[in-house]
Amino acid sequence: MTFMQETSVGASRSLGEPIVEITNVDKWFGSNHVLRDVSLIVRQGEVVVLCGRSGSGKSTLLRCIDHLETIDGGSIRACGNKMGYRENLGGKRVELSDGKAAQQRREMGMVFQSFNLFPHLTVLKNITVSPMRILKIPRVQAEADARELLAKVGLPEKEEAFPSQLSGGQQQRVAIARALAMKPKVMLFDEPTSALDPEMISEVLDVMIELSRLGMTMIVVTHEMGFARAAADRVLLMHDGQIVEEAEPEEFFNNPKSNHARLFLSKILQH
Repeated sequence: MTFMQETSVGASRSLGEPIVEITNVDKWFGSNHVLRDVSLIVRQGEVVVLCGRSGSGKSTLLRCIDHLETIDGGSIRACGNKMGYRENLGGKRVELSDGKAAQQRREMGMVFQSFNLFPHLTVLKNITVSPMRILKIPRVQAEADARELLAKVGLPEKEEAFPSQLSGGQQQRVAIARALAMKPKVMLFDEPTSALDPEMISEVLDVMIELSRLGMTMIVVTHEMGFARAAADRVLLMHDGQIVEEAEPEEFFNNPKSNHARLFLSKILQH
């Protein structure tokens, strides 16, 4: 299957209980109100695509889910943990400690625009370092898991390569394998193909589609509408910090309800 197919694989999936619950979330950067009363429920096994113009709040929402940003109102619960919030102690709002935030983040896998691989480590070591140090998985098992993941992302022959020896698409596939090595319950993707040359985009999106077909819960920020058609259960459009449209792919693309969605699609589908 390639990402350009327009029949969604989501139609054949059965979804489980809510695994990410976002309720009335607000986020400010100074005087900039970047998230405005955002609510969303994502179920186990569901693939949700967030789209919208630059600055609409979609990447900030993803970072709040993964506790890379704190929120200023509302609540986020992911994998049973409260995420992106400040603790209330004696009526005061204080930041979570780095250790507690990292522990809450452990069941979430995050793939960024940039690959963030360790340049001095081989592909195999990039994938095994966190499972060994954080999850205390023995080296033999961590390496066996890493090789299985490299096969899954189509790079079994690259385990001894260094990041500088890989193409951008290959580096991003290694980044996906590295995130999966932590055995996450939810995968978050923040425009994972935006830094890639056009010919490398499909190899990354094909891996993501295969993950969706295998039942991985995914929240994906992307402008790749071919991927949204092929893999999403729902497509959400964000505008000015709010979710302004939400629908299954067929409905979203063929019968958009809001003017924001119609304008967004008219611009993005021209390219």
